[in-house]
Amino acid sequence: MSVAGAASPYTMRRVQQMLGLPRIAIQRLVNAGFVTPTRGARNEFRFSFQDLMLLRTAQGLQEAQIPPRKILRSLRQLRATLPGELPLTGMRITAVGTDVAVRDRHSTWEAGSGQLLLDFEVAPVDGSVAFLAPGPAPTAGHADAWQLSADGEALESTDPAGAEAAYRAAIAAAPDHVDAYVNLGALLCDLQRYEDAVQLHEYALPRCPHSALLFFNHAIALEELGRLRIAALNYERSLQLDPDFADAHYNLGRLQELFGDARGALRHLNAYRRLTR
Repeated sequence: MSVAGAASPYTMRRVQQMLGLPRIAIQRLVNAGFVTPTRGARNEFRFSFQDLMLLRTAQGLQEAQIPPRKILRSLRQLRATLPGELPLTGMRITAVGTDVAVRDRHSTWEAGSGQLLLDFEVAPVDGSVAFLAPGPAPTAGHADAWQLSADGEALESTDPAGAEAAYRAAIAAAPDHVDAYVNLGALLCDLQRYEDAVQLHEYALPRCPHSALLFFNHAIALEELGRLRIAALNYERSLQLDPDFADAHYNLGRLQELFGDARGALRHLNAYRRLTR
């Protein structure tokens, strides 16, 4: 894997947020060879827009029980046809029987052969749908926040102070911008500024109450400060929002072992093993 440049701007954390997939699911898809991300300056995975589309597609096709060999063949063909960046018109990838169809605003084609399909040929959809689209036009504040958050990500490895300033500017522009909270909280924990991370999360959670990852990161910062009971409550809230959050099951199970709750610990550790098997 080569070192990432501008063509691979997405970190593992950003991919989790954009696709709604747990880290372990992304890692499994990488291990299976469905995508081949590059490596950043700190040897971390860096994903391109093409990788995002292929990850979501592979996940959906696996759920549709399409054979792995056929998934790999289709994804190789699909990679060659995907644009380098998210098209303004959006793009939809669908399992149609045992085939893979791609649709944008202008046409629909079969991923394996490139053959154009008529609309009625993709009407009966079996399996999952992968969809990435820009959605409604963002407000000025949210557009600024997205750009500032992206600036923060680009600065994290070389200028942590600049990254923090960019994330805080994104939050000022859009106080409900969950990505900026998540990324800044993780950065503060990386810098061992756990009190600052806790304060940030306590400000963020009332504004972004549906983010499982934000509750999870809050719990991690609380653990580092020795506030284990409150950390466990935040892991529980994270799992209420995302019952398949494997890392939250593991961390909560570990804490319940410390608390002497053997049954609760076993339940969550078994859930972790099931999700990561």
